[in-house]
Amino acid sequence: MLGYMVIEVRLYAGLKKYAPSSSSGILAVDVSESILVEELLEELEIAASEVGSIKINGNAGNGRQTLQDGDRVDLLPASGLIS
Repeated sequence: MLGYMVIEVRLYAGLKKYAPSSSSGILAVDVSESILVEELLEELEIAASEVGSIKINGNAGNGRQTLQDGDRVDLLPASGLIS
């Protein structure tokens, strides 16, 4: 049986539109254990093509990485989505 965990997601520049309730672009998201970054993007309804860079706890990441409870995920926009 899978449990749940909390991930901190930080959205930058043009990706902040996916966090209308947070002017800072910082969200605390409850997700299923063993979720991949690409699955997190799906839950947040963010198209992978809009994400230019992923950082997990300050280190370079990718969509196939499994997240752990308390991880911080920084999502930076692809070029052209800076505004």
